[in-house]
Amino acid sequence: MRQHFSTRVALAAATLVAACLLASAAPPVRAADPLVLADDAPSSYTVQKGDTLWAISGRFLRDPWRWPEIWGLNKSQIRDPHWIYPGDVVVLDHLGPNGAPHLSISRGGGAGGGGTVRLSPQARVERLASDAIPSIPPGDLEPYLTPALVTAKPGMPASAEIVAGRDRNRIVRGQNDRVYAVGLDPKQGDQWLIYRPGKALISGDDGKVLGFENRFIGHARVERFADVSTLLITESDQEVFVGDRLVPVPPETLINFVPHAPDKAIDGHIIASYGNASELGRGAIVTIDRGTHDGIDVGAVLAIYHTVAPIHDPRPNTDAPQLLRFLDQTTVFVPDKYLDVPEERTGLMFVFRTFDNVSYAILLNTTDPILVGDRVRQP
Repeated sequence: MRQHFSTRVALAAATLVAACLLASAAPPVRAADPLVLADDAPSSYTVQKGDTLWAISGRFLRDPWRWPEIWGLNKSQIRDPHWIYPGDVVVLDHLGPNGAPHLSISRGGGAGGGGTVRLSPQARVERLASDAIPSIPPGDLEPYLTPALVTAKPGMPASAEIVAGRDRNRIVRGQNDRVYAVGLDPKQGDQWLIYRPGKALISGDDGKVLGFENRFIGHARVERFADVSTLLITESDQEVFVGDRLVPVPPETLINFVPHAPDKAIDGHIIASYGNASELGRGAIVTIDRGTHDGIDVGAVLAIYHTVAPIHDPRPNTDAPQLLRFLDQTTVFVPDKYLDVPEERTGLMFVFRTFDNVSYAILLNTTDPILVGDRVRQP
């Protein structure tokens, strides 16, 4: 079933499954690796309507997620990058530190040709921010944003609760049905989100509880506030039950998703897939057991590594035979030998929602099926 969500409630969470791996093998941060240009990188490119910073940078860079670096943006600038519009010309030069590749914008507008420039009254034209191209394709991310919620305590005991449906002979409700609820505060508005308390979220390192999942169910609008309020279910992706909880819609927050490497070394695990799929590919939502306390923020890009089980060594074993004694019998045998296989990089993920100890990411550029338990590190 395709899910539909509103951008003003673009929050995220998912269930967690333990997958304990050693953290001591984490490689060093690679943020200082030199930028590598694409094989057919042009010297300039004219921005078209429908472009994104990710796509434009992909014309110049082998790793387009590193576009803030080739634009020479610092940490504060990538939170609010300069607006880029259709018709602008992106120019590639090597004016960065030590001759590193660098992109700049040429907007023209000069008189050109020398001579006297006659000035006359002109209307000043301001381009709207809404006309600027986005960082990444909204269609790649927005359809998968899931407004589930992670809380520190189970059950959301302090939240409003659905206590009955108008048609009391039915067990489940859905879109366009009316329900009764208690605990609604008129000061929090008439738009509410429906949640269902879920399971504990377990760390992949030590089995520690990181929080509690509350699964997003749908939207509802209050038609009448009272001790027992009446709501209309305006949207639902699952059946609505008595006992489901209600949370007011948060204020709309526009986030410019800017890809970047984490500031510190990260070695975590994929501990759940949204929807509990066994094998995942591009566009899937996953949960990792690293959050803001670990240095993860919105826009962080992480590489995914799959651990390969040791393989049997088919070559003759030249080790000395071993004796196995059981009761009164002694057996001579040569044990099998196994070869350790390096972890294999299988894709990238893009973090779009963070909590204290967990984060949600969308999978990008996968080369093999992604599995719960795969490791995540700096790209």
